Amino acid sequence: MITIENVSFSYQDAEADGIQNVSLHMEKGECLLLCGRSGCGKSTLTRLINGLVPHFYSGTLAGSVRVAGMDITQVPMHVIGEKVGSVFQNPRSQFFNVDTDSEIVFGLENLAFPVDEIRRRFEQTTRDLKLEKILGRSIFKLSGGEKQKIAFASVYALSPDVYVLDEPSSNLDVHAIAELSELLKMLKHQGKTIVIAEHRLYYLKDIVDRIVYLEKGRIAGEYTGTDFLEMSSSTRASKGLRAMDLMGIQLPAVKAQPRTPVLEIRDVTLNYDKTIIMKDIQITASYGDIIGVIGKNGAGKSTFSQTLCGLHKEFSGFFLWNGSPMSPKQRLKLSYMVKQDVNYQLFAASVEEECSLGSNNPDEGKIEEVLKGMSLYEYRQRHPMSLSGGQKQRTAVAVSQLCNKKIIIFDEPTSGLDFGSMVEVSKLMEELAAAGKVIFVVTHDYELITKVCNRMICFADGKVKDNLVVGTETARRLQDFFTLSESKKIDE
Repeated sequence: MITIENVSFSYQDAEADGIQNVSLHMEKGECLLLCGRSGCGKSTLTRLINGLVPHFYSGTLAGSVRVAGMDITQVPMHVIGEKVGSVFQNPRSQFFNVDTDSEIVFGLENLAFPVDEIRRRFEQTTRDLKLEKILGRSIFKLSGGEKQKIAFASVYALSPDVYVLDEPSSNLDVHAIAELSELLKMLKHQGKTIVIAEHRLYYLKDIVDRIVYLEKGRIAGEYTGTDFLEMSSSTRASKGLRAMDLMGIQLPAVKAQPRTPVLEIRDVTLNYDKTIIMKDIQITASYGDIIGVIGKNGAGKSTFSQTLCGLHKEFSGFFLWNGSPMSPKQRLKLSYMVKQDVNYQLFAASVEEECSLGSNNPDEGKIEEVLKGMSLYEYRQRHPMSLSGGQKQRTAVAVSQLCNKKIIIFDEPTSGLDFGSMVEVSKLMEELAAAGKVIFVVTHDYELITKVCNRMICFADGKVKDNLVVGTETARRLQDFFTLSESKKIDE
């Protein structure tokens, strides 16, 4: 089904990391996992399979790529698209419509399917992917996870022979990841060929047939599912790979809790288009707090974050700093937010310039120190938009360390990050907390929460459902949030 022989590709002007002398063969119906550190070449390999290389991304290509009997270099993209469906890490990059229903059937309409067939496939896709709650919605009003579902649905409706997924779980909550896992099993049952580039591994352990580990653009190892599961946690960590069993992660003892609240969120109700999203929010935070904020996609986490830092103004209630109420403008001056989609906040022509943007007197030594700490120094002259998803994320996180703000909000900061990069982000948060910052972390990443957060807040049913200290004493309750059984409870 897929044959890649002695393929090397380098991007024009070295815009991004390519691949070198890669050979790979996949049978029809096989599920292959591509893994490795951020920037190792996973995305480039997926672009070869779906034809974006060389039809969209310019560069130097050598070797042969054949997919479903097609020579990818010789076949037009619209022909490839009928056989190969792609779901990208950033779903926004593949949308063509402003509403969910039109987006789902967009590919079918472009291929001139009969109206009755379009309607049948739309209904089947809606049932199979459980999309009823987000039909008829504006694309712009969806959460990150909901956008990912619509992107997947638009591909699923076409029923291609090959599915290529680049970090499909990066913006999904635990419940949605479980649904994705079941969907992948269904695709395998249908005989589809699946290629997944992914950092989160635990939900794929019963699905993938083979694992290819990439390092610096080369295949550095191939494993069966059994061999990969038997790999020790220390070996996986040394390769920059995430955990295979979330429940095997050991929580630390409860950390010493900051005592004097400096931030108080009192009687806050959040609205969106005159609709109540959350109500009666009561939260206090102290200098040094690192507070994980969790909840299902669409629970209001991002709206809460935007309100806290003064960007969203449809709310009632009070935000107090040292006992004094703060206006949205005052909160904006006090806060910095690393957004879920970092493409919205990268503006400069190089990574180095990004770190000094907005500063009248940038500290070059500090910038160098931070970039080295985030493993970005070698990319300092690169344009931020030429980086991999994980490298972009680390760039935005690096900027957060260099700004002089009291409240720092991270919205899915480890989306698209390997284990090593997650550890680097964790250390950065600890450094910021030690420097007296108040940190909120909106995340679906259990590994991150157990590693760095001292508290966790869960949003569900339009309110703060739980406010827990993170540690061994609350391990069982924390684990419950990251199991499918708890997700079902939240639904009920």
